[in-house]
Amino acid sequence: MRKIPFWKMNGSGNDFILIDNRPSILDADHLGDFIRRVCARKVSVGADGLILIEPSTRAHFRWRFFNSDGSEAEMCGNGGRCAARFAVLKGIAPNRLTFETLAGSIEAEVKGRRVKLLMVEPKDLILDLPLSIDGETHTIHSIHTGVPHAVVRVPQCAAVDVKALGRKIRFHRQFEPQGTNANFVQVIDRANLKVRTYERGVEDETLACGTGAVASALIAAAKGWVESPVAVETTGGERLKIYFEKSLEGFHRVFLEGDTCVVYEGEMWEEAYQSPSMEDRSNCQNQNPEGSGIR
Repeated sequence: MRKIPFWKMNGSGNDFILIDNRPSILDADHLGDFIRRVCARKVSVGADGLILIEPSTRAHFRWRFFNSDGSEAEMCGNGGRCAARFAVLKGIAPNRLTFETLAGSIEAEVKGRRVKLLMVEPKDLILDLPLSIDGETHTIHSIHTGVPHAVVRVPQCAAVDVKALGRKIRFHRQFEPQGTNANFVQVIDRANLKVRTYERGVEDETLACGTGAVASALIAAAKGWVESPVAVETTGGERLKIYFEKSLEGFHRVFLEGDTCVVYEGEMWEEAYQSPSMEDRSNCQNQNPEGSGIR
């Protein structure tokens, strides 16, 4: 029976499956079914996303990040923090490291459970965009912090139906074709925010979103509501710290800092990623789902 070694980690409640794919045990370009099955909660490992650590000629490693629906994303702040600590604990990289993403090169510093990322330069800042949803006009702000994010200021985060409204923003024609993540921000004072996020690819609210926390802090700073550094309280109750420099040209040297948690490491059996229709073939040696990306 084929077993795949993996770690389960989370950053502020945003949980991930991490696999050291330097030996090329998985074909990252053909993993859609595999990812959807192993990220399914209750029936498999369960996670918001899956991260592959692969070789790089330009950095300490290259990552491939996938949402739980099998789609590949350019960047994930909480996933990046987990990947950095994973690499340090596995001896893949030193405490100060760089890794390749589709959004660009990311720098990280690991100090025990605490990880600080130097994010890619944010872009595409848009403020005060009126957006019509179900006949009501909402004021939306947006920015790209490795992935696209829309930000809405609300009086109370707890009162928002994040899944319903977040989904309508995520799929709004304004953000076609790639869609956007949606963040609902409550300003506590000039140094503190509360944020709830609907994540594209997960298609639900998550306990935290690193790039969403960064986007929310930068939008709040652009509107004059906060100053660096900003503490962002997530749905999971943890606090992320956002640091940045602001100029007339935009934002620079944007950092995301927070804790990570190693939950467990183990081996994934074939039963964890086989489809139900293949149960009768579970006794066959080296039998894998067609197109699963298992080598």
